[in-house]
Amino acid sequence: MSGIAGWMAKPHLAPEDGAMAAVLAALGHRGPDGAGGCAFQGARHRVVLGQRRLALGESEGAGGPCCDAAAEIGLVLDGEIDNAEALVRAYRSRDTEVVARLSGAFAFALWDARKERLLLARDRFGEKPLYYCESGGSVFFASEIRALLKIPGIRPEVDLRAVRNYLAWRYVPGPGTLFKGIHKLAPGTYTLWQLGRRRDVRYWTVPDREPGDGGKMPADDAVRGFLERLEDAVTAHLASGASVGAFLSGGLGSSVLLALASRQHGKLKTFAAGFAGEPSAERAHAAKVAQHFGAEHQEVLLPAVELPAKLAEVVACRGAPLAEPADLPLYFLAREAARSVKVVLTAEGSDELLGGRRSHLMERFGWPLAGGDWRSRCVRTLGGLDPAQCDRLAAPVLNGASVLDTNPPFDAAEGTSTLRRILYFEQASRLPDHVLERMDRMTMAASLEARAPFLDHRLARYVSTLPDEHRVRGLGGKWILRQAARMLLPRALRRRPKPGPSQPAGDWMGRELLLEHLHGASSLTRGYYNAAVLDRLLDEHVKGRQNYQQLIWMLLNLEIWHRSYRHA
Repeated sequence: MSGIAGWMAKPHLAPEDGAMAAVLAALGHRGPDGAGGCAFQGARHRVVLGQRRLALGESEGAGGPCCDAAAEIGLVLDGEIDNAEALVRAYRSRDTEVVARLSGAFAFALWDARKERLLLARDRFGEKPLYYCESGGSVFFASEIRALLKIPGIRPEVDLRAVRNYLAWRYVPGPGTLFKGIHKLAPGTYTLWQLGRRRDVRYWTVPDREPGDGGKMPADDAVRGFLERLEDAVTAHLASGASVGAFLSGGLGSSVLLALASRQHGKLKTFAAGFAGEPSAERAHAAKVAQHFGAEHQEVLLPAVELPAKLAEVVACRGAPLAEPADLPLYFLAREAARSVKVVLTAEGSDELLGGRRSHLMERFGWPLAGGDWRSRCVRTLGGLDPAQCDRLAAPVLNGASVLDTNPPFDAAEGTSTLRRILYFEQASRLPDHVLERMDRMTMAASLEARAPFLDHRLARYVSTLPDEHRVRGLGGKWILRQAARMLLPRALRRRPKPGPSQPAGDWMGRELLLEHLHGASSLTRGYYNAAVLDRLLDEHVKGRQNYQQLIWMLLNLEIWHRSYRHA
């Protein structure tokens, strides 16, 4: 519900307190309803904390920084926890153990002057972002990198290893970012800086990392237990008193969320996005679901002809290259939704938690989508480029190293099933570092709070105790969600709509745009690649001999990202 930033620095090296104004200005979209902060001067450190506030129906005093002068504690908080003073009291009685007792989405920074200690913490799945940079014994942090870059003395440069990871996975796995020296705080982790040392503590791990217990709960009981926990999560996400809407994708997850929310909240506003002139069965299905539950439904349609001119604007707000063309509608959908609601429910995480992708089905039955070992298959099925293709194109970036040297979490415990291994990878890496990061930036750019009930950690723990066939069974995924939907949706609304033709990104990427960004003298990224390979790919694509749409989209967006920061 806000943006936070700050630093802990040696007194003679600390930025002027006034520098915080520029940092908070860069977070203005995350908290347009006010700003505040506090500062502490100790023998070893100067500490400055700042926060932007997004009011979501809390009391007038809630949502801002908390500075307990008597206890010499300062706190800035981003998340669904709207009572900072209560969190400070809990910290005073339980110290760092308080982090594991929190629920929902949050990121916070707490300075304890008596212990000369800075605590940064992030929620379990990484719904709320938090970045940090260490330099010369000082620590700087912010909700977004573009705010961190406003702090005097931070001079970032592009991390070529991160570029390699982006080409392999379509995102940069944590804790890295595209900038050297700027890191993401890992989900389910808190970090302590004290006496010149940093200590990272993992307080929660994705349950699917471990083998299932093999329990054989009756199917009806399992479904009821799942639905009860999901309904509890929806209730918790509706509790703020803010005006609430929902994003409808046409999928089963968002439909079930609307069904549960409508029970408690009555008539909601719902939103769906697409491309103008594109027939979409998913969008038509979403409209039917909204009509069934009496929702006030709105479609946001984007004319394809306008999209190339919007790319730079969206990439700048995203703070990273757009991994997929489908990221574009989300930005404009959020802006439209923010005109009438403060909060939207989303089904983010339902695929990763419940096994909703085609790759989950194939892996469950031992039919890998591509040959090779486990890591190779993840690159091919979930990532950006075939490893061999990446090796040929990005030779200067790779510098002789294989793309498979990238290091997302593959450390599932021995005995974990193949399905659980791939779900663990997605929940621990792709979900926080791509899916949730994208949702956060696109919605918060419009000062809109997105909430994901499927990511309630108690629900995740429950699902992890169930056998694999409760997620993937027969020729379909999300088995337990499909069973729950039978209790909430009429038969006609439980059918999966056939995907309509997607708007081809190739229509947006004209010859002049591609050559100016990837071939011309002004290109900032051309030096990353094998020039002969890149020019051949561009030539074959522009002339229609081969379709390299996915690859060229990634390269184009990386170039646009570089231009938005000018730090190549």
